Formats: sequence, C-alpha cells, structure tokens
Amino acid sequence: MFELHAARTRNVKNDILSGLTVALALVPEAVAFAFVAGVEPLVGLYAAFMVGLITACIGGRPGMISGATGALAVVMVALVADHGVEYLFATVVLMGIIQIGAGVLRLGKFIRMVPYPVMLGFVNGLAIVIFLAQMQSFKITDESGAQPWMQGDTLWIMLGLVALTMAIIRYLPKLTNAVPSSLAAIVVVSLVVIGLGLDTKTVGDIASIAGGLPEFHVPMVPLNGETFMIILPYAVILAAIGLIESLLTLTLIDELTETRGRGNKECIAQGTANVATGFFGGMGGCAMIGQSMINVNSGGRGRLSGITAALALLAFILFASELIEMIPLAALVGVMFVVVIGTFEWSSFRILKKVPRTDAFVLILVSGVTVATDLAVAVVVGVIVSALAFAWEHAKHINVKGYLNELGGKVYELEGPLFFASVSNFQDLFDPKNDPDDVVVDFKNARVADHSAIEAIDSLAERYLKAGKRLHLRHLSPECTKLLKKAGDLVEVNVIEDPKYFVADDKLA
Repeated sequence: MFELHAARTRNVKNDILSGLTVALALVPEAVAFAFVAGVEPLVGLYAAFMVGLITACIGGRPGMISGATGALAVVMVALVADHGVEYLFATVVLMGIIQIGAGVLRLGKFIRMVPYPVMLGFVNGLAIVIFLAQMQSFKITDESGAQPWMQGDTLWIMLGLVALTMAIIRYLPKLTNAVPSSLAAIVVVSLVVIGLGLDTKTVGDIASIAGGLPEFHVPMVPLNGETFMIILPYAVILAAIGLIESLLTLTLIDELTETRGRGNKECIAQGTANVATGFFGGMGGCAMIGQSMINVNSGGRGRLSGITAALALLAFILFASELIEMIPLAALVGVMFVVVIGTFEWSSFRILKKVPRTDAFVLILVSGVTVATDLAVAVVVGVIVSALAFAWEHAKHINVKGYLNELGGKVYELEGPLFFASVSNFQDLFDPKNDPDDVVVDFKNARVADHSAIEAIDSLAERYLKAGKRLHLRHLSPECTKLLKKAGDLVEVNVIEDPKYFVADDKLA
C-alpha cells in the first residue's frame, strides 16, 4: 500500500524539499530521545543538527540521515543518571574516536557478514520499534504527572488527523510530484488544525525548541584514569550500536536506490561527527532509519538533502521555533506510520514457509530481540545463531570414499571441510581396528580449516599407532604439517601436488 520508491537521479529541488520534510520530522524525535537519555531537549536537537550536517557532508552514503537516536539514548540514560551530562559529552567524544578507528582499520566491510534473514529481522524489528515509539503521542499528561491514554473527542481528532496525513501521502503523488507528499501532508494538516482551532497536541506541548547556536564546550570532567574507566564501557557500546545501525541502514538504502555506499568512509564520518558533537554539547548520534526512509521516499538522493535537513533544523531552533511548535503531532505521527508500513518487509510473512526453518527462526528472533532489547544485541544474536546453523549444516557434508589399492592397503579419500563442527563425524569415518596394516588418508578433496581439525588428525594418527598400523597422510598444506605433532612423521610431503592454504590457528598468528 505504501511502497518506498527512490528517485533514480539526483535533483536539487527534490533534495531541498525532502530535506525540509526530514527536518520537521527530526524535531519531535530529537526532543523525545533527549528525554529518554535524561538531558535537555536542546542537547538532542544540537546532536541532530551537528551529526546530520557532518555525516551529510563527508559520509559514505549520500541521502542517509543521521541524528540523535533511541538506540543510543537507552544506553546513555544510566550514565547521565549516575554521573551527569558532562560525562555523557566526554563519552560521546571517546565514542567518536573509536568509530574513527573502526573506519581507519577498515572494519566496515564486516557488515557484509550479516546474513539476509538478520537484515530482514533488523528492518522488521526497527519498524515495530518506530511504531511503538509513536504510541507515546496518544497519551496525555494529567495534573498528577500520570500519562493515561487519550479518550473521547481528543482521541478521535488525533486519529482523524493521522488518517488525513496518511491519505495525503498515499494519494497526492497520483496528482503531482512537484512537492514531496510528506511535506504537503504536514503543511495541510497544520493549516487544518490552526484554521479550525482544533484542540490537539502540538510539538510545543512536548518542549520548547528555541535556542541559540551551539557553543564550543570542553566536557568538564577530571582528566584521569578513573574517568576513562567510567566512560570506556559506555563509549564502546555506543560506538558499536551506532556503527551497526548506521551500516545496516546504509545497506538498506543501497538496496532501495540500487547504488552502493562506502561503509568505512561512513564509519569515519560518524566518528568525526560524534567527536565534534561531544565538544558542542550534543548527545551524539548515528543513522536514523525512519528519517532516512522519509528522505528516500521524498526524492532525496544527494548530500544536499541531508545538509538541508540539518541547516533547516538549526534555522527552526534559531528563528522559527514558534511556528514549528504549532505543528500538530498527529501530522508527524502520520508520516512515521507511513514509514513503518513502507519499511516493514511484509513479504517476510509470505516467505516464512518457503525459506529454511533456520532462516525463518533467525528472522523472527532478530525482530523480537530488536524490540525487546536493542539493535546491537539483536544483530549479534542473529549472526551467532546463523553462524552456528551454518556450521552445523556444513558439518554434515564431510564424507569419505574407501577402497583397497593394488598393494592391499586401504585408501580413504576425504571430501568436505574439516573444522570444529565436523571433527566428530570425521573420527567416525575410520576403523583402525579392522583396517589393513597400511592406510592412506588423502586430503586432496578436503580442506583443513582450524586447530580443532589439526587435533582431530593427530588423534586419528594416535589411534592407528596404538593399533600398530602405518598411516600416511597426503595432500596436506605446509601449515597443516607444521602443526601436526603425533602424526608429523607420517605426513607424505609432495611439493608439487600438496595444496597451499592458511589454517586459523593462534600458533601461526
């Protein structure tokens, strides 16, 4: 119903208009995440401006929007509560340095190790998180400070305005593409609310966004080892979450736009942005999937869209705070609901019965963990489960073909990968007790992958030695022969035919 389509070519007008749309959607998100982290609204707004501007200028993915995010805010809240906001600023600086290091070391490429089911789970989980985050807008704060759900006319007005926003976004492109439908929906709904004098929540009901330019500010924390040990764990976690969310969002936009971003460059840009933000009183940030989808859906493809969004956000803070505070929350909620519908991979329901059960399980698991905990944990869990499933499946692929040669000896031709998961099956393929006195194991069609495999070969050699049999090992790589202890004298070295490949073992590192 709501499909996100990216424009095929860059367009200055589309970039500027989509940037304005994103800026409007950034305001309540940045304020809300600042409250989650336990800091002032301007701390979140300054982060959205600075991170968004710097990553738009030097990042590896034009069209991607960065700013203050909930995934980072939920980690920051404990630090702010225990040590104060100055420690948060210092942590954000260290977080940025770690991210720059990840980019310099070219670690961004490892995002390719994230399997497709994990990617689907990430997208679906994040869509659910974005949806649940909008539910806060359907609550009111009473005199006691409690937040009950809206009721009666207040609720119906809110739902009606959300529906109107979604309808405009859905049907306006059928009439004209001159203006991004999301921007048009926000303007129309705002005019309806102001013109009819409807009583509904606005941006100003959350907090005032008026402020000045961000000022340079060195975090006021003691420069000693104790401070470093306090902020280091938080900085590492925040850097990991920020990079994972940014690189996965980058991959998603790559698929939508059929182009390719540069992961390592994005790592450096995210790090640079966070270092700068920490010195200018911001809470740090990373890529925002919701705002990025709004940008892509509105036609934003170039760096100008992200730059426009950041500068427009600053202009709102400096000059237009009163106007922005008049925007009804219903309009922004409607925009985010469209993002949720367009982001969620509805096709995953259809393919669940068609893909392997392990992939289906990983997809559901990652979605659930993303909602229950956070993105970084979900992705790590998904990758680990996928890796274990892969190892288990490939452990079944090792087999042997045995026959007697012309001299009466037994020849075992091994096929498949020999690694930690397949060594148990490997041991069961041989029968030292009943084999003849001369036995040959040919590794020509096999590959020894790790130290567990080396130990399995050594153990097999020991079994044949105890049985009084002669064992010959052919076509092992030079690295394998180096690592063998008990079977070292039994290895036949053939310089011409023996393969050359590396084994994952610390002794050779």
